[in-house]
Amino acid sequence: MAARGYASNVFINCPFDDAYLALRNAIVFAVFDCGFTPRCALEENNGGDVRFTKIQRLIANSKFGIHDISRTGPDAATGLPRFNMPLELGVFIGARHFGDETQQRKNCLILDFEPYRYQAFISDIAGNDIQSHENNPERAIGHVRNWLNDASGRKTIPGGRDIVRRYRLFRQELPNLCAKAHVTVDELMYNDYSRFVSAWLKANER
Repeated sequence: MAARGYASNVFINCPFDDAYLALRNAIVFAVFDCGFTPRCALEENNGGDVRFTKIQRLIANSKFGIHDISRTGPDAATGLPRFNMPLELGVFIGARHFGDETQQRKNCLILDFEPYRYQAFISDIAGNDIQSHENNPERAIGHVRNWLNDASGRKTIPGGRDIVRRYRLFRQELPNLCAKAHVTVDELMYNDYSRFVSAWLKANER
């Protein structure tokens, strides 16, 4: 049985570091503006919840998934590569292949910062259509929009250029929105940012 909201949930598997924040914010905005609900491990902050268990639950409850594998290089502190994103991608693909009929309807977008780079470290996903965002948030918005438009079959999804236009307006207005809420842009948590996006889109419906 599908979880409530399953057909509109989009699991976002991406880095959580500051260097990726602009891309993550753009992706979250695009998902909302396309009429879907972004789901991310950052939305739940329960110290008693095992992180991987939480990720499995979010994947199970999401028909769609965005997986950015661009941050797999060595960590500056340890010198070791980071494999969280490929691992979560593998769980998502596994759920699609081995799950029940509902899980088998899953659909995912795989992102990287340049084309074909994945062949050097995760060649088993060759044959999948990997999209390159070139570390450009607006390019990432276009990929998210086009994928959701094709994968969902919905006829209500706006064009990528219009989403980018609205995202630029939102970014311009965000500092004022934050000031009214007595919070600064640089201290916004994931849930704070999501609430601002959702409220702004409702106030600025097409």
